[in-house]
Amino acid sequence: MKVVLLASASSIHTAQWANGLSRNGVEVHVVSQHPVKQFFEKSISLHIFPFRGVFGYFSMIRGAGKTIKSIKPDILNAHYASGYATTARFLNVRPWLLSVWGSDIFEFPNKSAVHRWLVRSNLRSADAIASTSQCMAREVVNLEPSLRSVHITPFGVDVSAYEKLNRAANSHKEGCGGNVTVGTVKTLEAQYGVDTLIRAFSLVYQRLMDEDPLLASRLRLRLVGDGNEKEYLMALAIELGVSEITDFVGRIPHSQVPKMLKSIDIYVALSRRESFGVAVLEAGAAGLPVVVSNVGGLPEVVIDMETGFIVPPDRPELAANVIFKLLKEPELRFEVGMKSQIYVKSNYSWDACLEKMLQTYTGVIDSCEMEGYE
Repeated sequence: MKVVLLASASSIHTAQWANGLSRNGVEVHVVSQHPVKQFFEKSISLHIFPFRGVFGYFSMIRGAGKTIKSIKPDILNAHYASGYATTARFLNVRPWLLSVWGSDIFEFPNKSAVHRWLVRSNLRSADAIASTSQCMAREVVNLEPSLRSVHITPFGVDVSAYEKLNRAANSHKEGCGGNVTVGTVKTLEAQYGVDTLIRAFSLVYQRLMDEDPLLASRLRLRLVGDGNEKEYLMALAIELGVSEITDFVGRIPHSQVPKMLKSIDIYVALSRRESFGVAVLEAGAAGLPVVVSNVGGLPEVVIDMETGFIVPPDRPELAANVIFKLLKEPELRFEVGMKSQIYVKSNYSWDACLEKMLQTYTGVIDSCEMEGYE
């Protein structure tokens, strides 16, 4: 199979799809106006056009069209319902699959009537739509009710990168009086509710100071990521009296995420809006118990009270109760973490997710052939 990915060459998500497909024997071409900032396998052909922002999605149409028609792909897969989908709509290449990502569906259409019209036009133009989650698929249909169905193609996790992590070592560390760390790996923006996590952590710390001062002395909060809310969040940690035990790590390369997760004992994601939960899946692959908010795609990747715990958004006191329980019961942490690891490996490994994408490609190609597209 020959596939063209019309997507950002700067994105880790594009690189992971491209590399995974290539390793599965697919001839992959990446066409993009974004510069290459990720690792791509040598077998992948990169076709990079000058970056010109919004205008670039239009200025690259002619050149990208010639390139793609010379490649003669079995399918064109455009990623993102606004930018690259607009390019794809004018290329007259069939069949083409539009993969929606998140903000292109939940945020972009709400900017104005023109933005909404653009996304709806792109959705109607595609031969098929793919979404990483059920919740985003429902929003796609809300935007464009004429769509008959949306393919679900979850973003997978490279479980092999986590198989060597030794969760038992963390248990030994705790038995020897080591720190116990609550953490998250997330961009520091309002939608991801990191402020709710800090508030919940503060409540846990205050309760432990009263009930278990020894455990309180070993408690730490680790926030991995960067963003516009960093200064506000640092000030909030000071205000709530937990700044001395809160570590703002900053942004790290994706390749370092498994190592960072090894230093965390409880993973918490209290987002206010989330199209999918790949960071939660990575935590699960690392054998961590997870606490997530009941929004967007997060409850789709967690089995409540089995592989993790689901709480309402913006309710730090309820999140604090769950975190407190996990801190006080290390056996429960280990049990839930192991179930989470098994669940991710069985349902969201890269192999499983790549197979779903390949099945989607085949289905779209076959459908278009039946309808007479060349």
